[in-house]
Amino acid sequence: MSAQPAATSPAPATPQALIDSLKDLLGERLSTSAAVREQHGKDLTFHQGFPPDAVAFARSTEEVQAIVQLCASHKTPIVPFGTGTSLEGHIAALKGGVCIDLSQMNAVLEVNSNDLDCRVQAGVTRKQLNEYLRDTGLFFPIDPGADASLGGMTATRASGTNAVRYGTMRENVLGLTVVTADGRVIKTGGRARKSAAGYDLTRLFVGSEGTLGVITEIQLKLYGIPEAISAAVCSFDTLEGAVNTVILTIQSGIPVARIELLDEVQMGAVNRYAKLDYPDKPTLFFEFHGSKAGVEEQSESVAAIASEYGGSNFAWTTQQEERSRLWQARHDAFWACKGLKPGAEGWATDVCVPISRLAECILETKKDIAASNLLAPIVGHVGDGNFHLTYLIDPKDPDELKRAGAHNDRMVMRAIAMGGTCTGEHGIGYGKIPFLQAEHGEAVSLMRTIKQALDPDNIMNPGKVLPA
Repeated sequence: MSAQPAATSPAPATPQALIDSLKDLLGERLSTSAAVREQHGKDLTFHQGFPPDAVAFARSTEEVQAIVQLCASHKTPIVPFGTGTSLEGHIAALKGGVCIDLSQMNAVLEVNSNDLDCRVQAGVTRKQLNEYLRDTGLFFPIDPGADASLGGMTATRASGTNAVRYGTMRENVLGLTVVTADGRVIKTGGRARKSAAGYDLTRLFVGSEGTLGVITEIQLKLYGIPEAISAAVCSFDTLEGAVNTVILTIQSGIPVARIELLDEVQMGAVNRYAKLDYPDKPTLFFEFHGSKAGVEEQSESVAAIASEYGGSNFAWTTQQEERSRLWQARHDAFWACKGLKPGAEGWATDVCVPISRLAECILETKKDIAASNLLAPIVGHVGDGNFHLTYLIDPKDPDELKRAGAHNDRMVMRAIAMGGTCTGEHGIGYGKIPFLQAEHGEAVSLMRTIKQALDPDNIMNPGKVLPA
């Protein structure tokens, strides 16, 4: 098995008749410029990009429907696009076709403060939504780091730093508006917090990565802004001590909102990039939400656990400016990594394991990094067993690529053997297709049956998620 995808054959051209029809529909909002096409076919990582033949900038569900119907009539591939921050080749137009850019669908359609929910168009970003909500006393907690679109976050079943308390997109999407491969507009779910009516189509489309339809609107849960928020940082002499602190914190039932792990390599990179002055040691970032008394109690409890495992310099703050600086540094971890090896490409990958196996999985992975002679800092949303690493590689060095690929294979298979998953939040795209069968076995054939039933001509983001 290889985690390094093989090159795809050149993409077929989209029929000129389709281009002309889309131009009639969208005018200047249809682009065939090389620069625009290139930008829409490449994500943030080393994965090879494949530009679409045209980019259609939609502004409404009705326009998306019209675009899909035109493409379906020509059996032309469709690739949905939010902000392009995905990490496993999700937006590469492997078979050419039309990219539907949803970024101009950026309206917050309704906020129901009494019911703690809202409805947004797919192009609204998480930061935009929280800015809109700022004066309502509510917020949306899912925070993958990048200012991703909520449609893209739904399509990739995004997670992030707050998942240990608030869950992932799967738990926070109440309903969807979706344009299917044959051009129908369907609405799934609703505003009720539970339902026993029919198949759960909402969960089918959450995490489908654009392979079953184009998500155009999302109904989301919202939460009250906590009375008090505190952030804390703690350094450890050993990675094992840091991870064991996480495990005992979770097993003790302390309602921590965020727990982030940075190994000494990642911490050194973040210190230099963000101009912080913490020790270059394995480090945990925490955040606590609740009442003032509750936050203080949580902080003290975690500090006591950390001290048992060699934690030192446990410092916590309620100052918003300091908290924002800390979490911005964490969100910039990918760019901080790239600063360690100028000119290198970043290959980001992730796994997730049951919390009881977290220390074993991370320590074995760390030992394997050293044995493979790779530069690959570790960072993770370890409160829910999820960790990431970024291989810093020269794409023109076949030996380095081979070593990184082999290490990734071993890490993923190790996680699966521990009862975990090949990806906690990045998704499959085309970068992790080889591992889907290993994780799900015969269930992949059922996924393929669903795909064939909803998209018989395979026009929805072809070449992603399912093995060929």
